[in-house]
Amino acid sequence: MTENRDYRDTVFLPQTDFPMKAGLPEKEPHILARWQEADLYAQLREARSGREKFILHDGPPYANGDIHIGHALNKVLKDAVVRSQTLLGKDAPYVPGWDCHGLPIEWKVEEAYRKKKLNKDEVPAEEFRAECRAYAAQWVEVQKAQFQRLGISGKWDQPYLTMAPEAEAAIVAELLKFAETGQLYRGAKPVMWSPVEKTALAEAEVEYEDITSTQIDVTFEIVESPIAELVGAHAVIWTTTPWTIPVNQALAYGPEVDYILIEALDEFAEPTGQRYLVATELYDSFRSRIRGQGNPNQNYATVDFFVGETLAGTICRHPMHHLGGFYAEPRPLLPGDFVTTDSGTGLVHMAPDHGEDDFALCKAHGINPKFVVEADGRYREDWLWLPRTDARNMSVINPKFNAPDGPICSDLKEAGALLAASTDYQHSYPHSWRSKAKVIYRCTPQWFVPMDKPVAPFDYPVAPLGGIGGAVALAVSASKTATLRETAIKAIADTRFVPEKGRNRIGSMVEGRPDWVLSRQRAWGVPITLFVDRKTGEYLVDPEVNARIIAAVREKGVDAWSDEAAPALLGPDYNVDDYERVVDILDVWFDSGSTHAFVLESGVWPELQSPADLYLEGSDQHRGWFQSSLLESCATRGRAPYKAVLTHGFTMDAKGMKMSKSLGNTVSPLDVMRDYGADIIRLWALSVDYTEDHRIGPEILKGVADQYRKLRNTFRYLLGALDGYTEAEALPVDQMPELERYMLALLGELDGKMRAAVDAFDFNTYTRSLIDFCNEDLSAFFFDIRKDCLYCDHPADPKRRAYRTVLDTMFHALIRYAAPVLVFTSEEVWASRYPTSGSVHLLEWPVVPAVETDASRWNALRELRTQVTEAIEPLRREKTVRSSLEAEVTVSDIDGVLREYRDLGPDFLAEIFISGPVAFVKTTDGPGISRTEHHKCGRCWRHLPEVAEDGDLCARCDDVVTKLDAEA
Repeated sequence: MTENRDYRDTVFLPQTDFPMKAGLPEKEPHILARWQEADLYAQLREARSGREKFILHDGPPYANGDIHIGHALNKVLKDAVVRSQTLLGKDAPYVPGWDCHGLPIEWKVEEAYRKKKLNKDEVPAEEFRAECRAYAAQWVEVQKAQFQRLGISGKWDQPYLTMAPEAEAAIVAELLKFAETGQLYRGAKPVMWSPVEKTALAEAEVEYEDITSTQIDVTFEIVESPIAELVGAHAVIWTTTPWTIPVNQALAYGPEVDYILIEALDEFAEPTGQRYLVATELYDSFRSRIRGQGNPNQNYATVDFFVGETLAGTICRHPMHHLGGFYAEPRPLLPGDFVTTDSGTGLVHMAPDHGEDDFALCKAHGINPKFVVEADGRYREDWLWLPRTDARNMSVINPKFNAPDGPICSDLKEAGALLAASTDYQHSYPHSWRSKAKVIYRCTPQWFVPMDKPVAPFDYPVAPLGGIGGAVALAVSASKTATLRETAIKAIADTRFVPEKGRNRIGSMVEGRPDWVLSRQRAWGVPITLFVDRKTGEYLVDPEVNARIIAAVREKGVDAWSDEAAPALLGPDYNVDDYERVVDILDVWFDSGSTHAFVLESGVWPELQSPADLYLEGSDQHRGWFQSSLLESCATRGRAPYKAVLTHGFTMDAKGMKMSKSLGNTVSPLDVMRDYGADIIRLWALSVDYTEDHRIGPEILKGVADQYRKLRNTFRYLLGALDGYTEAEALPVDQMPELERYMLALLGELDGKMRAAVDAFDFNTYTRSLIDFCNEDLSAFFFDIRKDCLYCDHPADPKRRAYRTVLDTMFHALIRYAAPVLVFTSEEVWASRYPTSGSVHLLEWPVVPAVETDASRWNALRELRTQVTEAIEPLRREKTVRSSLEAEVTVSDIDGVLREYRDLGPDFLAEIFISGPVAFVKTTDGPGISRTEHHKCGRCWRHLPEVAEDGDLCARCDDVVTKLDAEA
C-alpha cells in the first residue's frame, strides 16, 4: 500500500436536507396555509389567462355531513384532471359547488325535530327553511375545509350553492323556459312514492334491495264471457303486494299467451265444480303453491285450452263485491302486452293507482285511479274497505298489513278467494336511498316533463341572469321538431364517454325512461313557480309575470314565492282569486341539472364557459346528475351541457364488500389524512382502476404508503445527486454516453405515455407509469449503475456531467408529472431545490429532448443484467462474495453479438452489471460467476487488475484524487 489514507472526503455522496421521513400529517397543513396566503389559485388564473380553456363542471355533493371516502376519490380525480390540464398549459379553472336543497338536508333537520318531539308541520315554512339553510351552510364550511385539506385546488372563496338566491332565481328561470315552450303538464300518474318521507321520488333517489315478501293467489269469479264454460269459473291472479287488492279495477291477460281451464277433483277424483283459469306454462307452479297450502292430494282435471285473445269481453267480480259500491263494479279482462309467463299465473290484477302498466292499460279503457292511499301510506278513512280498526293506522308497507294473517289476506280468506299465501317469496324491491324504507307506486297529481312531445327547436341567448327579460326569452327556429327523448339520444351520440360503456348505460336509460316527474311535496327546495287558472287548469304563461317572479326570487330567495306575494307577482292584469299558486317544490335533480345554466353561463364566474369539457361523477349518476343535466339542457338548449362524461366506480372494503357503518368496514378519509397524509389518499385514488369498483383497507393503504416512500426516495436521491448543479455543468446530448442517451429515450417514451394518459383521463396508467419508471428504470437500474460515477468521478469528468445533466432533466420532468398526484410532496421537493422560485403548480408540461436509441439492444442487455444479478445472488447468500463488485462474470457470446459493447469502453458491461471484470465465452450456458482474485480499490471499492493491494487506488481514483489535491 502506498499510504493509509481516508478517502471519504474525496467521494461525492449525495447531499440534501430533504428528509426521508415524510411527516405528511404535520407538513401538509403548513403547505396548504402558504398556498392560501399566496392565493395560488389566483396566481394560476393569471398565469394561464388567455390560454385555451378546459372546464370541468363540478357535480355538487350534498352538504350534510363529513366527507366519506367516495367524496375523496371523486374530488381527487377531478383535481387530477384540472391540474394535469393546467400542466399542459391550459386555463382550467375549477369552481366547486354544493347541492343544498332537498330531502338529504330536510331529513336531517326533521330528525332534530323528532328528537325534540316537535312536528315540522307545526313550524312556519319560512322558519323551517331557514333552519335547513343554516344546516346546509354549516356543512358547506366543514366540507370545504376537508376538501381543501385533500389538496383540491379551486375557487373556494366563491363556490356555487344551489340555495344562493341568484342560483334559485336561475333554477326558476330554467323552469319557466320549460313552461314557455309547453314542456310541462300536470297529470295523475303512478310515481315512486316514499310513505316515510311523504313525497314522490325520482328513479335516481331509489335503490333496490333483496327482500322476502308475502305472495298470494287470489280468485276473481268470472260472471260474463263470450266463452260460456268460463262463466262461474275463477280467474286466478298472483301478487306480492296484497295491499293493492282493495283498489283492483281490472285483470290483464296476454293476447298470445295460452291458458288452461282446470277443475279441482275431490279425493275420489270427482269434479268439485271449482274451476280455475291460469296460463298453461304456469299451471305446474300454480298447482305446487296450492298444494303447499294444506291440500297435498288436490288434483285437477283439464277442462279446456284457450288463446289469450279469446278472453276479450270476459268480466269478473272483485272478491269483496259483497261490500257493494266500488267493489260491485265489473272487473273486465283487458289485453296487456306486458303480461308474461315468467312467474305467477299469467293473469295480472290491475290497480291503476299503484302501477305504471296498470295505469296505462286502464286509462286506455276509460278506467281512472281512485287516490285512496294517503301520503303516509295509509288508506283513506272514508274508503269503503276498512275491514278492521287496526288497519286504519297501518301503512301499506308494514309487513303485518300484508301478512297471511293480516287484514287483507284475512278478508280474502273469509270471502273464499285466497287460494294460497306464503311469506317466502324473495325478490328485489325499491327503497328510498335516504330513509332506506320501502317505496310504493302511488298515483297522485304531479308535474311532469313529457319525453315524447315534439317541441320546435330553439336557442336561448346566454347572458347574465336578468339580462334578457329574466333570461327566459327564446328564439324558435324553423327546423324540424323533435321530442326531448330524441334530442337527448342524439346528444348522447355526440358526447365522449370514459369509459365507453357509459354511453350504452345512459342511452338505454333515456330510451326507456318515463316522463320526468318534477314535483315534490316538501318544504325545502325551489318552488314550482306557476300560477294555474282555476277554471281551465292551464298554467299562466306571461313573460312579464315570469320576469317579476325571477326578480323576486333573486332578491329574497325561495321565500319570495308566497301567498302574500302572489298579487304583486301576478300584477294588475290578473285577479289573484282566479289562480292557484302551485305549492310543490322541484325535484332536487332539476336543481342540480340546472347548475350548468347558473354556473357556466350566468357571468358570476366569467372564467367559465359552456358547454363544459367534462362532467365527472360516480357511475350511479348515469341515472342521476348526468341524466338530469342532459335532459334540462336538451330541453332548453337542444344539446348536452358537456362534451365528455367520465364515470368512476364505487369504493369497496379490502374484501370487496360494500362499506357500511353497521359492518364497521368504512374507511374515513379524515382518519387516513390524520395517520398518513392527504398525498397517500391521492396516490391510492389515482393508482386504482377507478373506472371499476375498487378497494381500500389498512393493508392496501400500507402498500400505497410503501409506494409513496419509494417515490419520495427517488426525489430525495435526485435532490442529493444534483447538489450544486448549475447550467454550466450541462452537457449536450450528442456528447453523452449511450446509457444517458438511452435513459433520455426512456424518458421520452414515458412522456408520451403520460400525455396519452392525460388525454384519456387514465390516471391509473398515468400514476403507475410514473411509479414503475422511478422504481424500475431509475432506482433499480440507472441510479444503481451510475452511483460509482457520481461518487467517484471528478466533477469535471464528461460522464459525470452527462449523468447529472440527465438527472436534472429527469428532475424537471418527474416533478411536473408528480405534481397532479402528490400535490404536497411535489411542492416540498420543488421548494427544497428552488426555495424562491414560486410554486411547482405554476409550472407547465416539461420539454423532453427527442433521443433515438436501439431499444431492442437495451432490452436484451437489461435482460442479461437480470440474469447476472440472479446468478450472483446465491453466492451472496453463501457469503462467497460479499458484494457484486467481488464477482467476475463470464457471459455467453457464441455469435459475437456482445463484443460490440467493447466499443463502449472496456468496463462498460462491468458498469452495467456492477461487477468485477466481464469476459465472453462461447457457450450456451447462462452467466458464470466466480470470486475475483483482484484487490479492492481503497476509494471506489472496485476490484481491478491494476490495484496492487487492498486499499491502493485504481488508476481512475488516483487521477481524481491527484486533481482534487491540486485544486485544494
